[in-house]
Amino acid sequence: MGSLPFHWHLVALALVVAIAWLHRVLVHDTHHRRRMGWALVVLLVATMWPLGDLAQSVSLTAATVQRLLIMLVVAPLILLSTTTELLVKLTYPAPVDAIVRRLAHPGMAIILVTVLGTLTLSSPLVDWAATSWGGHVVVLGVVLFVGLLLWVPALAIMPGAKRLSPAARSGYVFGSAIVVTSLSFVWIFAQHSLYPALHGQQAVLHMTPVFDQQLAGFVAKLGAYFPMWAVAYIMFFRADESGVSVDESPLHWADVERQLLRIDRKQARAIRRHRPN
Repeated sequence: MGSLPFHWHLVALALVVAIAWLHRVLVHDTHHRRRMGWALVVLLVATMWPLGDLAQSVSLTAATVQRLLIMLVVAPLILLSTTTELLVKLTYPAPVDAIVRRLAHPGMAIILVTVLGTLTLSSPLVDWAATSWGGHVVVLGVVLFVGLLLWVPALAIMPGAKRLSPAARSGYVFGSAIVVTSLSFVWIFAQHSLYPALHGQQAVLHMTPVFDQQLAGFVAKLGAYFPMWAVAYIMFFRADESGVSVDESPLHWADVERQLLRIDRKQARAIRRHRPN
C-alpha cells in the first residue's frame, strides 16, 4: 500500500494464538468458541497491516476505524464468548467481585468510558502511541478495556452486577453512542491538525492531515451511531416479541448465588471484627 511496507506483527499473532488456546481450554461450548473466533479475527484485522500500521502512525481515520472495531465488535464478542460458569469463577474472589460490581454499574461504566475514551484520544497519548511500540500497545489495551466496560451493563451477563431492564439497556446503548464519539465534533471543525505525530497522510492516502481529521470525525459519528442504535432497537423489540417485560430487570440464579455469597462474606467480616483478641 503506497509507501506503507508490509510486515508481520508477530507479537499480535502470538497473543491471538495464546488467547485462542486458553479459551479453548476453558470453554467447551462450540457456540461460545465461535464467538471468540470471530472476535480474534476482527482483532487481527484491526491490529495487523494495513489498518494497524495506518492507525498507529499515519491516519486518524484509520485509528478511528480500529477503535470502533475493537470497542463495538471485539469487546462484546469477547464478553459473549465467556460462559456464565467461567464468569462466576473469574469474579469469585472477594476483591475481584467488589471491583467488577462497581465497574459494571451503568453510571460508573459510562463515566469511565467517557473519561478513558477521551483520554486515549488526547494529543499526547496519540502521539505517544505513534512514536512508541509500548505506548501503542498500552493505548490499545485501554481501548479494549473501555469497550468491555461499555458493554458489560448492556449485555447484562456479569454475575451479581446490576442488571438493567431491556428498556433501560436500550436507552443505555443509545446514549452511549454519543459518549463514544465525544471528540468527533472537535475533529470536524478544527482548522489545523491536532495530532502532529500522525504523518504521511498525503503520501500514503492522498489526503491532507486536516481532511483526514475531519473524515475521522464523520466516521466516528456514523460508525458508532448506526450499529449501536441498531443494537438498542434489537434489544428493545426482541424482548417485547419474546414476551419479556421491557420494564422489568431479569434475575438469574448466578445473581442469587453471588448475593448469598456476599451476605456470608459480610457476616464473616462482622464476626472477625467483634471477635476478642
